[in-house]
Amino acid sequence: RLLLHHKWKIILFVALVTAITIAVVRPLQYVYYAETTMIIEPGQTNVAGLQDVFASNSRNRTFLATQYEIIRSRALAEKVVERLNLVRHPQFDPRQQEAKPSVLARFGLVKEDEQSPVNDAEMDAFLFPIVQKIVSNSLTVTPVNRTQLVKIGFTSYDPEMAADIANAMADVYMESYLEARLDVTKKAASWLGDRLDELRTNLQESEERLQAYKEKEKLVDVQGVRTLDSAELTQLRNNLVIARQARADAQSQYQQVKSLPTSQLLTIPAVINNPIVQSVIQAKADADRNVVELSKRYGSRHPTMLAALTKQQELEKELNTRMLSVSAGLKSSYEAALKTEKEVERQIANARFRLQKVSRKEVKLRELERDVETNRQLYDLFLSRGKETDESSRLQKSPARIIDKAMPPLTPVGPPKKKYLMAAVLLSGGLIVGLIILLDFLKSTVRTSEDVESRLRVPMLGFVPLIKSNKSKYAFRAFSDDNPDIGFTEAIRTVRTSLVLASLENPFKVIIVTSSVPGEGKSTLALNMADAMGQMEKVLLIDGDMRKPTVGKALGLPSSTVGLSNAIVGKAKLDSCIQRIPGMQIDILSSGMVPSNPLELLGSMRFKQLLEELKQRYDRIIIDSAPLHIVSDAKILSSYADSLIYVVKSDSTPLNIVSKGINGLRSVNAPITGAVLNQVDLQKASQYDAYYGVYEQGYGYIAGDKSK
Repeated sequence: RLLLHHKWKIILFVALVTAITIAVVRPLQYVYYAETTMIIEPGQTNVAGLQDVFASNSRNRTFLATQYEIIRSRALAEKVVERLNLVRHPQFDPRQQEAKPSVLARFGLVKEDEQSPVNDAEMDAFLFPIVQKIVSNSLTVTPVNRTQLVKIGFTSYDPEMAADIANAMADVYMESYLEARLDVTKKAASWLGDRLDELRTNLQESEERLQAYKEKEKLVDVQGVRTLDSAELTQLRNNLVIARQARADAQSQYQQVKSLPTSQLLTIPAVINNPIVQSVIQAKADADRNVVELSKRYGSRHPTMLAALTKQQELEKELNTRMLSVSAGLKSSYEAALKTEKEVERQIANARFRLQKVSRKEVKLRELERDVETNRQLYDLFLSRGKETDESSRLQKSPARIIDKAMPPLTPVGPPKKKYLMAAVLLSGGLIVGLIILLDFLKSTVRTSEDVESRLRVPMLGFVPLIKSNKSKYAFRAFSDDNPDIGFTEAIRTVRTSLVLASLENPFKVIIVTSSVPGEGKSTLALNMADAMGQMEKVLLIDGDMRKPTVGKALGLPSSTVGLSNAIVGKAKLDSCIQRIPGMQIDILSSGMVPSNPLELLGSMRFKQLLEELKQRYDRIIIDSAPLHIVSDAKILSSYADSLIYVVKSDSTPLNIVSKGINGLRSVNAPITGAVLNQVDLQKASQYDAYYGVYEQGYGYIAGDKSK
């Protein structure tokens, strides 16, 4: 319903956008796309295990991605432009296009002092980077999934040029790969040659240093000398062990005889085991037996006895002498053993020194030999690599080859003018529809009965349709005989019925009519409600808006007419203030003079007494109150009322203002009976609520039979 209401706006907007799209799309040139299919094969890799498989796949993906970027590079695009001489192609060369002077002037290629263009060389130099950029932007490189194939495509207004550039790019890529590999090989060969000369010199110098050192140190067989010195050192170590053992034994014997007196030397094994000492001991023993035997036959002074004793004493002395001699010999043996031990230690020290000297020479010799060997290995390695490089430079091949060459396309690939038109229609339609819905959603006003009941949380007493003008006499005299707006009248009756049904058990005596802001039609509703109820009951309409009174002015009463304010202050009697309008069945109590303190008057005890008196005279008292958002008169009047009707102008008053007014009344316990949606534009409201459309269709039925 909302969209049907705005259908002409939608159609006009879509038509406008479509027309603009047609104007933009019609002059567009058709473009053609051609592509060349190539296969790029990475180098073969030896695969030994599962890990090598994953590593090889990763290297292949990296290699292919690198080649794709090389194809897209600026350098290859420049080579294609140069090979095909695209700067002289009519599509890119403004010199071959229509309106040449304007094109040249646009690019600044016309000299200021003369009208002739710049020379061709300058023109070509200027156009070259521009054409290269165009070629790069129009080129596409598309890998075929799960293969080593790649499609090189180019888009152009000229189908033949599209195919030529695609094929040229493939050729240039393969040639550039070979040139790059050949250039790298040549550089590697040159570098290897320079390094070979340097390594050859280093090898010769290291060999000369080795030979000079051998001659200087007189080294013929270092390993043999080292072996002899090692054997000698081993033998000397064995001799040292023996010498130390002999010295220890001699020292032990010497220490024994050194600490004992001569008489106890025979207790030492080294002394008693001496052959000379043993012979002397044996001779002494024989002399001792001889003395014992001669003593038995001879006296002590017998020459034989004396001779035996003398021999005994001589042998005793000789034994002591021999023992001392053996003791002295042990000392000499100890000293000799000690000297031998030290001599062996000296020889070991000398042998170690010689061995260490040989070792140092050997270390230096090995260092020089390693230097020679390293230089020889490097030289051999670079020599073999140099030969391999020379051979590989003759066997270079490209990893890519062309599978299908590009052919000039027969049909264009764009622009899709029909799709553009369809997209323009759909997008413009969607945009305008979405905008209409969004604006309708963001419009925070009260428009339907559902808004009144769900958002304001008050009962809906009814709605009053919008008539041609609020100032029309029919808006205030709905029940006059000449009123042609039957729908407006029936709406007022519907509100009256809702109010009566809401108070069947306890009829509302005092009814307050108020709104949020001025201009919502509360005075019109109050007057017509009073007129409608006056057909069945005795009704008094009080203009309680003493700040900006409307009822008396609408009914044509003079501004000097006394009314409510005069009766409250006591300047006029109540009966003289009540007016009866010709043609109406209700009494009117206008606002009277405009006081300076209307709120105090309405809250005074005099007004309360006056209202009590009027309640005794009339069945219904309807009070038109001032707007609630401006002043608080309605809150004061609600304390005297039995019912309060809240008038809301349809699709006009902001929802937050209405909610604030109703919540303010609830805060003072005002008897809110319900709300009336006023000035409803039935034709407009039918777009968001079918109820109003049905009501509008019912006018014919009501108007056709006024008795109904």
